[in-house]
Amino acid sequence: VQLQASGGGLVQVGGSLTLSCAATGRTFNRYSVAWFRQATGKERERVAAITYNSNVAYYADSVKGRFTISRDNAKNTVYLQMNSLRAEDTAVYFCAAPARTYWYTNDMEYDFWGQGTQVTVSS
Repeated sequence: VQLQASGGGLVQVGGSLTLSCAATGRTFNRYSVAWFRQATGKERERVAAITYNSNVAYYADSVKGRFTISRDNAKNTVYLQMNSLRAEDTAVYFCAAPARTYWYTNDMEYDFWGQGTQVTVSS
C-alpha cells in the first residue's frame, strides 16, 4: 500500500487543521494506520492510531482531547483532525501502516510510510 499525507500548513495557536492520509489500492480497509510526528531535533512520536476496522486504538497523552483520528475506507483515507493547536504541535506529520493486514498491536512495526506534511503552529 502507498500512502500520501497532506493538509499541513501554517496555523495560529488555538487553530485547527485536518490532515489526510490517502492510500492507493483496494485493500486499504485491511490495514491499521497511525499518525506520527517529528519535530526538529526530537524523536519521532506516535500521535494516534486507528485499526483496520475503525476502532481508535491510540492517542498520545499530549494530544488527547484535541486530536481525532478517523477513517473513510470508501475513500481510502485516514484523517487527523487537530484542534486547539499549540506551538509544540509544530512538526512534520507522517502516516504509516504495517505490512500485516487485519492487525493491530500497540508495539507493532510500521512498514509503509507516506511522505510528511509540515504543520507549523505560530504564537
